[in-house]
Order: sequence, then C-alpha cells, then structure tokens
Amino acid sequence: MQEHVQAFLDYLEVERSYSANTIAAYRNDLGQFERYLQQLSPAYRPRGWGNVTRDHIISYMLDMREREYASSTIARKVAAVKSFFGFLFAQQSITKNPASELDSPKVDKHLPETLSAGDVEELLELPGTNSPASLRDTALLELLYATGLRVSELVALDVEDIDLEGGMARCVGKGNKERVLPLYDQARDILGAYLHSGRPGLLSDEQERALFLNRRGQRLTRQGLWLIIKRYAEQSGISGHITPHTLRHSFATHLLRGGAGLREVQELLGHANISTTQVYTQVSKEHLRQVYDDTHPRA
Repeated sequence: MQEHVQAFLDYLEVERSYSANTIAAYRNDLGQFERYLQQLSPAYRPRGWGNVTRDHIISYMLDMREREYASSTIARKVAAVKSFFGFLFAQQSITKNPASELDSPKVDKHLPETLSAGDVEELLELPGTNSPASLRDTALLELLYATGLRVSELVALDVEDIDLEGGMARCVGKGNKERVLPLYDQARDILGAYLHSGRPGLLSDEQERALFLNRRGQRLTRQGLWLIIKRYAEQSGISGHITPHTLRHSFATHLLRGGAGLREVQELLGHANISTTQVYTQVSKEHLRQVYDDTHPRA
C-alpha cells in the first residue's frame, strides 16, 4: 500500500510540480488514512487499496468528526484521499474508485483575522534597527505587509529576487508560478538598509544567497519566522491571534478597502481562483458595517 502512496507523491512532484510542503501534507494525510484502515477489525480491514470501499472512507470521516477535527482539516484530508484514488483508478491500479461519488464535506467559513492599519504600524516599528537581527526582523515584517507573501514564499527568497532600483520583489508561489510584486518606498528603503548593514552581520558563508538569514548565517526557516512573529506579537499587546498569515490577510483587506480591484488583489496574492480572494470582500463589508454603526446618527 505504501508503494502506491509513494508513486502518487512522485506524480505530484514530477507531473504536477507541487511544492515540498504540499507533498509533505499529502504524505501525512494519506499516512493517517492508511493507519486508520490498519487498526480496523480484521473482518472489516481492507487488504489493499483495491478493497477500500466508500463506507471505509465515510467511517474515516466520522472518526475525525468524533475526534473534533476542524471541518477545514477534514475537508483537506478527504480531498487528499479522493485525489489519491483518482490517481490509482487512472493508473488502472484499482478497478473501481470508491471516492468517485463521495461528496466533499462542507467547511465552516471563518473570516480571516486582520489588523487595523494602526496595529500594523505598531507591529512593524517594534524590532527597531539597532542590530543585524533587528534590521532583519524589521525588513521581513515590512516585506510581508508590502507584498502579502506566504511564509514559504518569503523564506525562499534569495538576494537576487529583490530589485531595489526597480522597487520590485520576485517570488515563485504555488504550482511554480512566478509573480513580480511592487514595493512601496518605505519597504524598499528598509530592505536596502538590511542588505547593506544587517545581512552582512549575519552572513557566515559568502556563497549563501538566501535573503533572510538566521543567527547561524543559514536560510531562515518557516519555523524560525513563526517564532519571530510570535515574539513581536506578544510584545505588541495587540489583541487577537497574530501570525505571519495575519499580515497577508491585512495586506489584502487594506488594498480592497483602499479601492483596489478584486482581480488585482488576486494576482498579487497568487490565488489560482478568484473565489479564494473573495473572502476578503466580506471582511471589508464587515468593516464598512462597523464604520456605519459607529458614525451614523441614527444607527
């Protein structure tokens, strides 16, 4: 059974050009499904992927619900199972696809958490510029808000991806799709200060091309970035749960409130489908309602 899983993961990497993080998520989700099947009673346990039925998948979904998994998590794990069986059927490794008529579970929609423009300003000013590490932190926070980059996209940036003269940043997002993002003047100035005075103080190997470095002079990891954001979030005293994605959400919401078009925001965020971007219009409507209630004499 594991050989079929590995063949599917190889297909995602080679044929679909999925990122390492996405492939790791598929590996984890399919591994969990396989372990669930193996712990079933002998009479009900399938002896291979060809023996898995629609009822097996439904019982797996019910098990996750009983364990109080978030609806979005269940939906993702079921989507991985459906994609996997679709692959096996297309490869003629199984004669019937048990997931072909399975409805995807509904996901509870939650509006993304965002910060006010004032809270963003406060957060961005916290690191300061007194050391190479503080210059790095100021630059990465500013770049997150200036571009709406995903965490994985930000830590993957190399020095060559920043064009200070042109005021642009180049990144490769999901599906190996490249996009070029504009930088406002303040972000460009802060990145310039980091590259001139901050990064050299962190650099230990002249061959290293990563834009953001940790204290050992190596490429900053996703986990390292999360810890940096967490530290400043705690220092700020701003209410709510602040993550690197909060700055991405704030970037999109503030653009829409300022009059940016949905298509333009979709392109800046690197969303494949505009429906993913549309959630931010709802956040803007919520803000508009709040402003109305707070300011209209009769509200």
